[in-house]
Amino acid sequence: MTQIEAISKYIDDFGSISPIEAFSDLGITKLATRISEMIRDGAKINKRVELTTTRYGKKTHYTRYSWERRN
Repeated sequence: MTQIEAISKYIDDFGSISPIEAFSDLGITKLATRISEMIRDGAKINKRVELTTTRYGKKTHYTRYSWERRN
């Protein structure tokens, strides 16, 4: 299974994926690169920026990816 296939399956199974999930669950370190490749190849991906706090109290953000909803 390619990384793109694994990401697609993950989004199908769980609804979305974040960089930490891609790394911890799939071993993928360059999620944004794979997502860009998917978009280039025609995938309709929704990007949502989420805010979190690190264990040291610093606010930081990351992007969560999901399929675009179809009407």
